[in-house]
Amino acid sequence: MIAGLVRRARQVRGITLAVVNLRFLIGFAFLPSALKKLLDQPFTDPTNHGPFHDFLHGFHATGWFYAFVGAMQITAAALLFTQRFATLGALVALPILTAITAFCWSTQVYPTATIATMMWLGTVGLVLWDLDKWRGIFARDDQAHEVRIAPIEARVDLRLWGRCGAAMLAVYLGSALAYGGVYRPRGMELDNPAFYVMPAVMLLPIVTFFVDRRRSRVPGSATSSTI
Repeated sequence: MIAGLVRRARQVRGITLAVVNLRFLIGFAFLPSALKKLLDQPFTDPTNHGPFHDFLHGFHATGWFYAFVGAMQITAAALLFTQRFATLGALVALPILTAITAFCWSTQVYPTATIATMMWLGTVGLVLWDLDKWRGIFARDDQAHEVRIAPIEARVDLRLWGRCGAAMLAVYLGSALAYGGVYRPRGMELDNPAFYVMPAVMLLPIVTFFVDRRRSRVPGSATSSTI
């Protein structure tokens, strides 16, 4: 039943565009925390204490493991941004978000736990969206199993959206490199060039949406089935 619902949903342009941008949203949410880990920056202020903060202090003290988790997060984000390899990105992101969500609820940081849960549910949705691609792993080894992937027939140019994801990643990582770390705005810092990075990143999917919509109205234009 779920497989049938997914196949029908993959033919609807609006749902397909929502999935594309959900990949961007979840992937982009990984980037700041991933960069902090790769740059060996603490995730919380050293003066903060309690179960949540004390765990993060200890996590930061693990050294290379702290950086390894950051590398996995940025890998998941990059895969999600490509659209082409988003299934793998969702499968990498799911166990990471499962651990984060369980940790946040167990330490009773409810606002953060709520956000993490929403991200986790979104990632579960992304995994289900590509159900036909991975459910063959449950097939018995002593029986033949043919994988049949339902193509996305909605007129959505996933190659265009993949280029949008590459541009988003390049703009954010490039700005972080230029700034020397993760920029967190504190109010309307209009005199700081880094303040305009987030609006620029958000503008890219909007521009891509209008370009894709225009292409979808042209007979014979590229569609997602070419991916």
